[in-house]
Amino acid sequence: MTREHQVLNPATEEIVATVPATTAAGVDAAVTRAAAAQRIWAALAPADRARLLRRFAAAVDGRTEELARLEVREAGHTIGNARWEAGNVRDLLDYAAGGVERLNGRQIPVPGGIDITLLEPLGVIGVIAPWNFPMPIAAWGLAPALAAGNAVILKPAETTPLTALRLAALALEAGLPEHLFQVLPGAGDEAGNALVEHPDVAKIVFTGSTRVGKRIMAKCAEHVKRITLELGGKSPNIVFADADLEAAAAAAPMSFLDNAGQDCCARTRILVQRSAYDRFLELLAPAVAAVVVGDPSDEKTQMGPLISRTQLDRVRGYVPEGAAAVRGSAPGGAGFWFPPTVLTDAAADSPVATEEVFGPVAVVLPFDDEADAVRLANATRYGLAGSLWTRDMGRALRVSQAVRAGNLSVNSHSAVRYWTPFGGFKQSGLGRELGPDALTAFTESKNVFLSTEA
Repeated sequence: MTREHQVLNPATEEIVATVPATTAAGVDAAVTRAAAAQRIWAALAPADRARLLRRFAAAVDGRTEELARLEVREAGHTIGNARWEAGNVRDLLDYAAGGVERLNGRQIPVPGGIDITLLEPLGVIGVIAPWNFPMPIAAWGLAPALAAGNAVILKPAETTPLTALRLAALALEAGLPEHLFQVLPGAGDEAGNALVEHPDVAKIVFTGSTRVGKRIMAKCAEHVKRITLELGGKSPNIVFADADLEAAAAAAPMSFLDNAGQDCCARTRILVQRSAYDRFLELLAPAVAAVVVGDPSDEKTQMGPLISRTQLDRVRGYVPEGAAAVRGSAPGGAGFWFPPTVLTDAAADSPVATEEVFGPVAVVLPFDDEADAVRLANATRYGLAGSLWTRDMGRALRVSQAVRAGNLSVNSHSAVRYWTPFGGFKQSGLGRELGPDALTAFTESKNVFLSTEA
């Protein structure tokens, strides 16, 4: 009997699709197919691999609206965000294709001969993608892994498999070898575990919770399997009194409300210098209230629903009844809706201020001086992202060096660009994705010495 999983529209709770759930035996068969396809792919001339990846990018470009609408239905993303995400997949494939012919080794001066290094593909890569950004995060692993000559098996989240399946179909349409890129929907505790534990999967790329990431890391250790982990976050948004407070307050809501707060980089700890605290709250309240929450397919909507009933209940559990807060509004009725919320009386060591809520909830906390700001910013087990607002560029550099996080922005909330490295400190993960070195993370360095002595 074939097991199946229903995909729900989080804005309406209607069933969007039913997909098969891959078993452990299905994963094993997929790895065998992928290994054979990888040998064919790696044997192609680099220019041919690059050309096929560009065709894949062009196929995605021709289907951006279709992919975006699919993302709205399965993930509840706003249509504007979903279009950007589909375009980001295209851009990542294009960028990775440009690296295929530039994946260079080195010539190292040595006595008695010539020494060279070769960068060779690892083999079969397992990518376990999350439900919060199904398309782009899948492509973070998919694009550079393929460009480096590997095969990829993608295990999407149970709630968001549809765009991944469509991307696999587009790869075939573009002419990539059959079975080179496979998508295996299924449960994490079966399909995901089978992928992690398979001895012929050379590397796992996982994005998700720190708790699950630790379990995957332990399983990979049994096989000395390579791993990249992008895990949780509790990112600070540090606002100094000398900042442009109007700009900082206007930008703050979407720094934690994008994708309904279901973002590891969400700036959910708003740290404001005490002398500017009251003024900042005056400016923040109308900015939060103005955020348009509603039908994600509406062009005017800025924030959609949470992904599931489970996630909605989890977020509710972090907000005490009657807590002092700056609040926005959200629809009632069907769908998994929670209003934008900034708690103004939460203790710095309370769960809502220290744990990853993964919803449209932030806390605002005062600080006294630069040292106090850094102390508060670092008072978390996470270290993924953060922002700081100041007109003093010396302070910006000092604080950027002192905050323990992998991705920081000054007078901005930008965290992810496909041209630059992305990854976390502490329990926010291991390794780096994106940027100019992304392809080398999917290669093995081989050293070859050629003797020139008679």
